[in-house]
Amino acid sequence: MSEQIKTDICVIGAGSGGLTVAAAAAAFGEDVVLLEKGQMGGDCLNTGCVPSKALIAAAHHAENMRQANLFGISSVEPRVDFQAVHDHVHSVIGAIAPNDSVERFEGLGVRVIQQAGHFTDKRTVATADGQYEIKARSFVIATGSSAAVPPVEGIERIPYFTNETIFSLTKRPRHLVIIGGGPIGVELAQAHRRLGAEVTILEAYGILSREDPELSSVVIDQLKREGITLHEGVTIDRIEPAEDKDATPYGATLHFSHTLDGGVAGDADFVEATHVLVATGRRANVSDLGLEAAGVSYSERGIAVKPTMKTSNRRVYAIGDVAGGMQFTHVAGYHAGLVVRNILFKLGAKENTHIVPRVTFTAPELAHVGYSEAEARQKFRQVRILRWPFGENDRAQAERETAGFIKIITNKKGVVLGASVVGKNAGEIINMWALIVSQKMNIKAITGYVSPYPTLSEVGRRAAISAYADLPSKPGIRKIISFLKFLG
Repeated sequence: MSEQIKTDICVIGAGSGGLTVAAAAAAFGEDVVLLEKGQMGGDCLNTGCVPSKALIAAAHHAENMRQANLFGISSVEPRVDFQAVHDHVHSVIGAIAPNDSVERFEGLGVRVIQQAGHFTDKRTVATADGQYEIKARSFVIATGSSAAVPPVEGIERIPYFTNETIFSLTKRPRHLVIIGGGPIGVELAQAHRRLGAEVTILEAYGILSREDPELSSVVIDQLKREGITLHEGVTIDRIEPAEDKDATPYGATLHFSHTLDGGVAGDADFVEATHVLVATGRRANVSDLGLEAAGVSYSERGIAVKPTMKTSNRRVYAIGDVAGGMQFTHVAGYHAGLVVRNILFKLGAKENTHIVPRVTFTAPELAHVGYSEAEARQKFRQVRILRWPFGENDRAQAERETAGFIKIITNKKGVVLGASVVGKNAGEIINMWALIVSQKMNIKAITGYVSPYPTLSEVGRRAAISAYADLPSKPGIRKIISFLKFLG
């Protein structure tokens, strides 16, 4: 017989979003049951943001050693101990893991059941082992996503890596070939290149194609300077395992063709890899949840949700990657906050994707929030574009980090519609602009605050001040000044 559990909230999935809902609801005195079939902390902690940023940090230090001569210090080629890099990455995971542990959440009053769960009807979830049946007033599905693997001929014959497995490597890849030139692909490409691997990216469309090309070109140029080989607009025709599997156990030959404008196949080519990383996006984890029994509408893109994150079953919410929208850890946390407000306080809080920033953690970093220039020009009749280069920033000059600029988009009244930054610490700089966009602030407000000197964030204030650069030359302004001078 299954144990019957009645609770206020049942959360399925202990990633970033699920943990936030569970902790917040428990803090308000709600009875919470949390189901997780895998590792606590989900993708972000174990195979995503945390290990990738730890790897990027190691790569950053290696590159600093190569560039030391810029500061009057002898440059050296770093000796990379990839086992030690692996250990560093996993020690960072280990340091953060207690915050997401079963013990911590049980201490917060959450009942944690380490089993998969599936709906048996609209108000009941059963565990995979049949030990528990959970009835709740509200359910939150936070099962995340998994790496999507493209249907390429022969890919099933090679031991390819995804972001879920690449951080297990203890030996440096000799030649890492990455399928996919989105944020995950380029971040891991640059990190491995800086750690001494040869790296090639194969991309069906364009590298960082989602981003403003004016900004992404700065990143792409840097990738090329560092020796990463980029193939854009290609179709992978087939993949063959390496002939000598003993010498290269992860090796493969990837045959691809260049696709020209109009979809005409161009020259065929191939590349030999010692390791292959698939970074072609992610798919929502919607299988084996019993969503049909729950009356929850979904597709392969994810669970269909309203702006309140509620599904077609009024008792069930879906958050994070499984909801089929923007796939970022901070979005899952944002969704969690909406759901807590809606379940506990009935506030009807709604998602606003316009205020959500994103960052690609390459060097230089690329960050964005709000409307892009192209989107703003399409939606609004009149927009104004303000820019300021890192090369005109004293801190950037001092640190030899002058590549990049900020771009700010306003409407004709000066309300900030969006902002993009490419350059060092762009991910930190975009924070203030995310607040500005979310509060619909006017560019005039940005000229009135005092920025500490010297900081990289000054690029934003200088761009804002440039909105008024033509004032001294306006005849009307000069007349006012002359009149006031006459008054003494």
